[in-house]
Amino acid sequence: MLTRTGKPSGEAKLRYLDADLDVIEPGDYVTCAVTGRKIPVQALRYWSVDLQEPYFDAAAAASRMVPGKQG
Repeated sequence: MLTRTGKPSGEAKLRYLDADLDVIEPGDYVTCAVTGRKIPVQALRYWSVDLQEPYFDAAAAASRMVPGKQG
């Protein structure tokens, strides 16, 4: 089986900071906490520092912030 060398594959483990991300384990994508959709790491724009979770888009992030929808 051929694999791409030098490029991580699978789900990344990240720590979400105020204006940055800290890579705990490299990978190609993370999974949206609301929709379950895969988000390529290089396309990730929305996350919660407090909840430590990524979101596919602004609508998903906003829906997560509605009282009673968390956890």
